[in-house]
Amino acid sequence: MAKSRFEYVRDFEIQDVLLPQCYIVVRIDGKKFHEFSKYYQFAKPNDERALKLMNACAKNVVRKYRTDIVLAYGESDEYSFVLRKDTSLFNRRKDKIATLFVSLFTSNYVLLWAKFFPGVELHAKHLPFFDSRCVLYPNLQTVKDYVSWRYVDTHINNLYNTAFWMLIQVCNMTPRESEQKLSGTVSSEKQEILFKECGINYNNEPEMYKKGTLITNKGEMKHIDVIKHLEELFHGN
Repeated sequence: MAKSRFEYVRDFEIQDVLLPQCYIVVRIDGKKFHEFSKYYQFAKPNDERALKLMNACAKNVVRKYRTDIVLAYGESDEYSFVLRKDTSLFNRRKDKIATLFVSLFTSNYVLLWAKFFPGVELHAKHLPFFDSRCVLYPNLQTVKDYVSWRYVDTHINNLYNTAFWMLIQVCNMTPRESEQKLSGTVSSEKQEILFKECGINYNNEPEMYKKGTLITNKGEMKHIDVIKHLEELFHGN
């Protein structure tokens, strides 16, 4: 870069470096995806095309940074990428990691859209965009608890959404009636409502909907019980 008298302005830039020997989680989350999914008429409660598109984007991010990523876990319109505690990626600069991960993910989403939504053209006024953050976790237990938190959240949200939409689509309830029906119910009661009133056995729902998607740093995609496999996944990382 050429030297000039204006170069002093670089001194105002802050290099926010993430603490060493901590796991870095980069979480990418869809911005206003409720409106986005409504405009493109995503199937409710789950749109298989949209979930597979998210998975394809995440898989490409993992491929790009496979030596630094332990795993990626995603559901709905979010994905979490867990980086090794000793990673030196971009010298652990927070802004670099957060912005490059989310921009790579978003560019893949736009590029791969036509593959998963053939015949549905993205509109300039309704483009997908995501936010991104980096969070540090000091040890293996806390990062395992983080992944467990997202995994449990997947189950809770999907069970509610499945019951909510099936009451509307199968039982012809209004959204308000469906919401009132489910108000105050626990998981077992929601599953009973699904079975008795909608004829749906929640256990038979696709694993991707119930458990989210796990991508390892070997590029393998599995719909498994993430919590049961956490120890194995973090072994040596």
